[in-house]
Amino acid sequence: MIAILDIDGTLVDSNYQHALAWFRALRDHGVIAPIWKLHRAIGMGGDQLVTHVVGEEVEKRLGDAVRESQGEHYATMIDEVQPLEGSRELVLALKGAGHTIVMASSAKPEEVDHYLDLLAARTLADAWTGAGDVEQTKPEPDLVLAALEKAAALREEDGDLAGEAVMIGDSVWDVEAAARAKVTTYAVLTGGFSEAELTEAGAEKVFGSVQELVDRLSETDLC
Repeated sequence: MIAILDIDGTLVDSNYQHALAWFRALRDHGVIAPIWKLHRAIGMGGDQLVTHVVGEEVEKRLGDAVRESQGEHYATMIDEVQPLEGSRELVLALKGAGHTIVMASSAKPEEVDHYLDLLAARTLADAWTGAGDVEQTKPEPDLVLAALEKAAALREEDGDLAGEAVMIGDSVWDVEAAARAKVTTYAVLTGGFSEAELTEAGAEKVFGSVQELVDRLSETDLC
């Protein structure tokens, strides 16, 4: 199987730092957005989030500047981000089971590098993607499709591998992106979305945490 792992909010506890960074970035440019609304948009890529939260007019006028500011603000907080319980154990379990592991994130490449080191997973992951690998980020399917392409290249296989893949994520945006790529999703509650929301978005199974997923891995196609 191919295990496609979201990072932010799934393997590392970064969603609140991201929400605060977006709030500060928008405020820098004279736009105040409710942090609760920003938090519920985390999991989207920056190319999608500004329009989703504050509208197309702000995106057209300030989008690139806001994204640059967000990166600067988040960089001051990234050292506060910690792995979520069970994250490394999950990666080790998937590796031990012989699955191809692709980290698929909307994060900037330098942030993905930081997380790989934080999780001590650089030698465990077979490949990884980031926002720079695709034209559109989640909830568009580009990142999931890019992850499948990387897995296909590693396996030296052609054809559609979606049926051999599982996405693990924490947001409805992860689930929607995977569904558009025809990939099954197992979701965790660490992103702040409810079990009902994740199930309605299309998640096959929902677990309370990454650790619970590890403990119940035998109930999935990844055992």
